[in-house]
Amino acid sequence: MERGALSGHLPVMYAQVLDGLSVRGNGTYLDGTFGRGGHARGVLERLGPGGRLLLMDKDPEAIAVAMRDFAQDARVAVFRGSFAELAHWDETAHGLDGVLFDLGVSSPQLDVAERGFSFGKDGPLDMRMDPDSGESAAQWLARAEDREIADVLWTYGEERMSRKIARAIVARRDAQPLERTAQLADLIASVVPRGDQKIHPATRSFQAIRIFINRELADLETGLDAALARLKPGGRLAVISFHSLEDRIVKQFIARHSKAPPANRRMPVEVAFTPVLRAIGSAQKAEADETSANPRARSAVLRVAEKLGIGNGEARIGSDDAHEAAVQATGRGGRREAKASNESVLHRFSLPHTRFPAWEGARP
Repeated sequence: MERGALSGHLPVMYAQVLDGLSVRGNGTYLDGTFGRGGHARGVLERLGPGGRLLLMDKDPEAIAVAMRDFAQDARVAVFRGSFAELAHWDETAHGLDGVLFDLGVSSPQLDVAERGFSFGKDGPLDMRMDPDSGESAAQWLARAEDREIADVLWTYGEERMSRKIARAIVARRDAQPLERTAQLADLIASVVPRGDQKIHPATRSFQAIRIFINRELADLETGLDAALARLKPGGRLAVISFHSLEDRIVKQFIARHSKAPPANRRMPVEVAFTPVLRAIGSAQKAEADETSANPRARSAVLRVAEKLGIGNGEARIGSDDAHEAAVQATGRGGRREAKASNESVLHRFSLPHTRFPAWEGARP
């Protein structure tokens, strides 16, 4: 059976992901972004009777597919929720041999106008990956101040016309609520000169609002910490990103746990460092034949790392009580953070001293 044949969805960098995970027949693997199950099917085909496949997604439509196509297999367990919550799922408590995160919005989500992700298909201005949780894009745009909107567009979309777009949104909503994707896309196109750009003027703004509404970068930070704590020694972490901010977070996370920090000449005593991760190769891109068949793969970046057997003591990662460390990493404090307003998330990523700076320099 061809990859994605059951769902019509092409899993990005399918062969590279499976090679990176190095699936063992009796291992336990978690797909934190099930989508339509393209990668998950490949993992399951490589598992033996003693293997285990754990599937997560916060999209109810994805979970419905997982339950329909996978749940009858005794080796499979399904959980609806963000991968940021993986440490709270009891199925992960015994450790994982591999974790996959395929970040961003999936093709099926883009294809359904009612989900509100695409400016090319008119639908309700929603953009929530979990439509039962949090504010929709329309609700947020109806109440946010122009400065906040501009900060979101710049921070998560690097939109240079962020202030002008934000002022136009506030002015338009005073006369007519923005409730449809076509309304927002047309408004942005009316104030942003297209010039010789090949992409639609609304591309960066839609991307930025989606990332903000779904707390994608904050969830990625939390999910990476939890995945590392849950991985067994020798376990693999594979992350596909489609956005420079996502890839930067993943790259810095792997580097922080695999490379000693630069020496400080002012420090009289060198700080001991023992790596807990090993990068497997460098960043990978999709091959030309895949990008021609699946344009979404053009911006995909895959990074793979392997957990080492000895930890450096940070958050007890790599030690015998990694189970408790994983829960604490996303425990009471993490849950409080998950309930915090998106304004605080934006503020955290805007600070120059944040662990994963969203951008270098000042906003124009």
